[in-house]
Amino acid sequence: MNTERPIILKLGGSAITDKTAEATPRTEIINQLSEEIKRADLDNLIVVHGGGSFGHPTAAKYNLKDGYKEDPTQKFGFAETHHMMTVLNGLVMDSLIWHEIPAVSVAPSSCFVTENGKIKFFDETVFKSMAKMILTPVLYGDVVFDDKLGFTVLSGDQLVAYLALKYQAQKIVVGVDTDGLFDCDPKTNPNAKPYKTLTLKELKELQPKLGKAAGTDVTGGMAGKMAELIPAIEAGIHVTVTGATKRLSIYRALTDQSVLGTEIEKS
Repeated sequence: MNTERPIILKLGGSAITDKTAEATPRTEIINQLSEEIKRADLDNLIVVHGGGSFGHPTAAKYNLKDGYKEDPTQKFGFAETHHMMTVLNGLVMDSLIWHEIPAVSVAPSSCFVTENGKIKFFDETVFKSMAKMILTPVLYGDVVFDDKLGFTVLSGDQLVAYLALKYQAQKIVVGVDTDGLFDCDPKTNPNAKPYKTLTLKELKELQPKLGKAAGTDVTGGMAGKMAELIPAIEAGIHVTVTGATKRLSIYRALTDQSVLGTEIEKS
């Protein structure tokens, strides 16, 4: 059995899809990332990917984040959003399998339950078996059942933080579509200043300035992403935020090499 503490890799929806066009994958980026994951050759990797232009538009259309409002169309919206996420997950899985990575998809809607949007219950039976067999679990942002709201959206970032705390992760690597964190949105401001390192205190001060997502995002863009990761950083887990679209950035981050991006530590 693999008893090593895991490394958790988050592949941002903004990196693996075109968020400005509905249900548009960036297959060349997905393939590049699979190559880098294969090259890193890690037995203790957990992969989580975002929803990008697959999950967010339908979740927003049916207002799923705020829960079930006795509107029957929302039930179809729940089903459609989950299905769209399985379509994107299928594309990620195609690529990982093509690159001979022993990756197995885990649907969060089948093993996580939330309460008011926060994870309350996780059935880890299958997850533990995967760790024993040294397989690579691949999870994703999903719609899940919620004890108070009926259902809601569980972001990939909340999954990352939860799994990092539960399994005492060595580190978290977050692949986004920018070279780390900036003092304002680098996509709209060419003078945006990058942060090489941030402490937890500095991150909390910076959070209100972080850029909004391009396209539809029901989980709050970069600011929402960092808010979800704060509990893991508070527990002393190192977080690297780097550009998933830049060749070898993810490989370098996974293998403890210096990388263009932002390193976040508790203090």
